[in-house]
Amino acid sequence: THLNKNLSSVALIPARCGSKRIKDKNIKLLNEHPLIAYTISAAINSGIFEDIIVSTDSVVYKEIAEYYGASILSLRPKEYSGDNSPDIDWIRYTLNELETKGKKYDLFSILRPSSPFRRSETIKRALNAFLEFEGADSIRAVEMCSQHPAKMWYVKEKNMTPVLVGDNNGVPWHSCQFISLPEIYVQNASLEIAKTSVIFEKDSISGDIIIPFITEGYEGFDINHPYDWEYATYLINQKMAQLPLVQNPTSEINR
Repeated sequence: THLNKNLSSVALIPARCGSKRIKDKNIKLLNEHPLIAYTISAAINSGIFEDIIVSTDSVVYKEIAEYYGASILSLRPKEYSGDNSPDIDWIRYTLNELETKGKKYDLFSILRPSSPFRRSETIKRALNAFLEFEGADSIRAVEMCSQHPAKMWYVKEKNMTPVLVGDNNGVPWHSCQFISLPEIYVQNASLEIAKTSVIFEKDSISGDIIIPFITEGYEGFDINHPYDWEYATYLINQKMAQLPLVQNPTSEINR
């Protein structure tokens, strides 16, 4: 049976305050609003979530997220906020916390603030693709990779070995023309949608059957480095990429 269209879903937006490469990236102003505002607004405008929850370890981030229409339960504990903390830890913690408030959901979606050009239409398209695929545990945003793993190497001390071992019709993968290599996709930060049961039954955020959501244009664009920030600004100014509409705020946030 296809998944029921009336499944309840929650948007989970992770926003730690400890970004290293761009200080306070999640609340830095892009155009007129803090970066996180665009992800919150895309989630609100999609109309598919019962709740939009920001998971943060910062009081400042909490206030900004609430101003833009998201909910925060409690600040994320330190043990789930480190650089090496896996996603499943804070997601399980958040879903459990919601359950203590009587809120259970069939689906959750991870929407990372570093992806400002993912719009409400993107989220709806992904949900529809997920609902139409029988038996899927999750759907994850991917795009065609520009740097192929066939051309990648492990470097150990002074020598190196290819990541992709074996050959393609007798030719080592790393010596093949790009055009002859199989299409490989890389995940981006745009979105993931999964059944909440995979967290508790499979101890996983994606389960076993993961289907691809191939992003279009700049939907999967991810801001990680100062260069990405500059490029995002360029894309906006050149009207090459479109930010989600930010609805409610009219006044400046009191910083």
